[in-house]
Amino acid sequence: MTEFVPDHTNARAFRDALGNFATGVTVVTIPTPDGPQGVTANSFASLSLAPPLVLWSPGKFSRRHDLFAQAPYFSVHVLAEDQKDLADRFTKGGAQFDGLAVEISPEGVPVIPGVLTRFDCVQEAAHDAGDHTLVVGQVLRVATGEGQPLVFAQGHWGRHRVD
Repeated sequence: MTEFVPDHTNARAFRDALGNFATGVTVVTIPTPDGPQGVTANSFASLSLAPPLVLWSPGKFSRRHDLFAQAPYFSVHVLAEDQKDLADRFTKGGAQFDGLAVEISPEGVPVIPGVLTRFDCVQEAAHDAGDHTLVVGQVLRVATGEGQPLVFAQGHWGRHRVD
């Protein structure tokens, strides 16, 4: 086992170490005056059962950071193992909503049908956190289906199998 201090000289090692923790893959969507916006994010976690709270963290390096960090409503779409194409759509330079059938939540948020699970949220708080903002959402509604989640670990896409 290697030990190190996570400073600027060990940035790559720190990133690699974080990659040992497998994360689910989500797409977060918001409405804006210029139309729907979405971003692929693996920085999503449950926070509280009562009240039902989740969090995610948009990066400050993104030109759309302020749109996502300040959105009063958002939806987090948990992708299924066969939905990497959706993850790709919402990365930098991806097709986003082009040609994608979407629905609109009662709060006006674009929602993607057919994902493994969706959490429709109202923003409860936003906290500065280094090069990201922690966005806390109170879950208003959940839509969930059957299947296995898409995961990302050690720089690779995969799945988590529960048998």
